[in-house]
Amino acid sequence: MDQAADKERIVQSFAELWWSDRSIFFGQTWLGIPTLQHPFDAWVTQEIIVETHPERIVEAGAMCGGSATMWAMLLEHVVPDGRVVAIDRQDNMERARTIDVFRRRVDFVHGSTVAPAVVARVGEMVAGYRTMVILDSAHDAVHVAAEIEAYAPMVSSGCYLIVQDGFVNGHPLEPDHGHGPFEAVQDFLACDDRFEVDHARERMLFTFNPSGFLRRR
Repeated sequence: MDQAADKERIVQSFAELWWSDRSIFFGQTWLGIPTLQHPFDAWVTQEIIVETHPERIVEAGAMCGGSATMWAMLLEHVVPDGRVVAIDRQDNMERARTIDVFRRRVDFVHGSTVAPAVVARVGEMVAGYRTMVILDSAHDAVHVAAEIEAYAPMVSSGCYLIVQDGFVNGHPLEPDHGHGPFEAVQDFLACDDRFEVDHARERMLFTFNPSGFLRRR
C-alpha cells in the first residue's frame, strides 16, 4: 500500500468536499463580521504573529474587516503598540467599526491595493516598524504579481509575506481558474532571493496558501 498516495488522495477528497459547499467558507464570521479566512490558515497566521511580533500588519484586501479585527486582537496581546493597516477598494467596514479593537488598532485605507498613491501611503504608515504583509485581494496572477512587487519590500527580516488563495488553478482546486497567486509566487521566487517558502506552515495538510507563506531572510 502506498501510504503517501493514500494520504494525497484523502487530502484532495477532503479539500474538494470542504470547498464544494460554499456556505461553509462564505458563512464564516469573526465577532459577527464576515471573515473569509480558511480556519487552518488563520490558526497558522496567529502562530506567525505570536512568534514574529510584527508591529504593523498590512492586509491587502480587507473585505468587511473581520480578519483585520482578528489580527488586531492578537496584536493587542503580543505587541502593545501594534496596528493593522487594512486596504480595500470597497468600504464595507460598518460592522467592524462597531468593534472597539477595530476602532483603536485598525487603519483603513480606501482604494486599490496597487494604486501608486495607496502603496505610497501604506509605505509611509509602516516605515520604521517591524512589518508583516498579507495579500488577499484579487486572485489573478498579474494583480498578485503587482502586489508582491509593491509590498514585499515593506516586509521586515524574519517576518512573513503571506500570499493567500494560491489553491486555485489546480493547487489543488478550481483547475479552470487560470494563473493565480501560486503562479505569481513562483515567478517572484524565480528572480528574487529575499524570501523563502516556509512549507512547515502548511502542516495542516489542506491550505489555501500553498507555497504562500514566505519568510523574509
